[in-house]
Amino acid sequence: MRVNTIDKQILSIALALVALLTVPILISPEKGTAVLKAVLDTITSNFGPLYLWACLGIFGFLLWLAFGKYGKVKLGNGDPEFSTFSWLALIFTAGIGSGIMYWGIIEWAYYYSSPPFGLEPSSVDAASFAPTYGMFHWGFSAWAIYCVPSIPIAYAVYIRKSSSYRLSNACRGIIGDHADGLVGKIIDVCFMFGLIGGIGTSLALGTPLLAEGIHHFTGIEKTLTLNLGIVVALMVFFSICLYFGLKKGLKLLSDWNLYLYVAIAVFIFIFGPTAFIIASFTDSVGVLFQNFFRMSLYTDPVGKSGFSEAWTLFYWGWWFSYAPFTGMFAARISKGRTIKGLILGQLLGGTLGCWLAFSIFGNTSMFFEMSGIVPIVDILQSEGAPAAILASLNALPLGGIVVVLYLLVAAIFLATTVNSAAYTLSDVASKNLKPGEEPARWYRVFWGILLTSISIVLMYGDGLEALQTLSIITALPLVFVMFLMIGSFLKWIRADYDIIMQEQEKAERAAGYSMPGPGRIKKKRPEKAPVVPKTGFEN
Repeated sequence: MRVNTIDKQILSIALALVALLTVPILISPEKGTAVLKAVLDTITSNFGPLYLWACLGIFGFLLWLAFGKYGKVKLGNGDPEFSTFSWLALIFTAGIGSGIMYWGIIEWAYYYSSPPFGLEPSSVDAASFAPTYGMFHWGFSAWAIYCVPSIPIAYAVYIRKSSSYRLSNACRGIIGDHADGLVGKIIDVCFMFGLIGGIGTSLALGTPLLAEGIHHFTGIEKTLTLNLGIVVALMVFFSICLYFGLKKGLKLLSDWNLYLYVAIAVFIFIFGPTAFIIASFTDSVGVLFQNFFRMSLYTDPVGKSGFSEAWTLFYWGWWFSYAPFTGMFAARISKGRTIKGLILGQLLGGTLGCWLAFSIFGNTSMFFEMSGIVPIVDILQSEGAPAAILASLNALPLGGIVVVLYLLVAAIFLATTVNSAAYTLSDVASKNLKPGEEPARWYRVFWGILLTSISIVLMYGDGLEALQTLSIITALPLVFVMFLMIGSFLKWIRADYDIIMQEQEKAERAAGYSMPGPGRIKKKRPEKAPVVPKTGFEN
């Protein structure tokens, strides 16, 4: 990698902000957390409805875009770089981290004991909404937030021939040359800051779960030292994967992660409470579709239960803080796919992948509670979520083996997310990269070490709660950045659409198709394919 590919300005500002965050919290974690908590309360009380409306509007926009005429636009010439399975595996594992292994099995218990809509705790109605709300928070709405940035970023790179996957370039249609100045730097650094907070949240959830597993099998006390040891071990693993790059490292890791994830789900489905899983999932789908808009816009202004602030707004903020990263990563691996394919792949593939956890892992845990086999709710309240998760898994046939595999998948999920984040951050903090060129190995590893080091510092200073809070706070400006990207994309595609479709038709005919579109029939490929003409949208 050439030295002049490192964007020293972006790198310096990002490192300065990281220091500004970690040092005060390390010195005085209580005061630092209290200040951030006060800011968060102000945002949720004054801007909470904005998050809800933005999420619902984004979901509607994506449906309109996918099934409208713009959905046929192909993002770049040639065939996709990755198979559909590997592509979905990369997007899914990068986007959800180990959180799905944590919340997928236990989230229902929180809703069952403290339900929304003023329902009676531990009632039949509470039991109906308990498994449904997890599917809602990790379903179409979440993946809609994730999906939106990937479209303007991919369009800027593959159609407008931008040399960078940065957020600022995806806003260029609205902010113009300001994308290269202070405004662009602010947008990019804001994204990096939000991502650091999101990764911290993932590590804060994944590390205690892994520590509980080690304690369960070895008896080692769950201390700060154990947590730090886990993070350091993961950091070594991250660095090895980052060294091998996107195709040899992240792709293989994501593929095997998904294989193991599905294998555990199939085992539990077959040897667990199969009938209850099917019945509860069916009921949850009905409850979700019947109450989708109520759940999407629920604020409880009279009852003031705090349910929306504690759950829906937290999740939407978390997704918004992660979204630019997942958008950049999805854009990076989606060359050759149509806009419709990119949208449906994320909305349907991501949602179904998450529903697999809530319908199988979560409903199995709920069955043990309802049947009196394992007192999940009591363990949750007395010993915490990690202990309740392991108690549920241990109740299964071959429970010890299931626990080991479950923890392994959680660790790999966490590794894949941090790897993808480090890869994206190294890409954003670079410049003048050639098409298809990856950031240098040492630079990718540097960002992986930096991300985990921040978590180690904050864990030592008991500041992870502050980092989680920060991820929600930084989501607020990112909401407006997303609307900038949408506006920029619409301005571009309306101006480019006719020329794009003409070029796509020429390219498909040149590649040996007798007709363009979904019904195309492949002719015999010529011995030497002609050169595909440029689109004409080069900056």
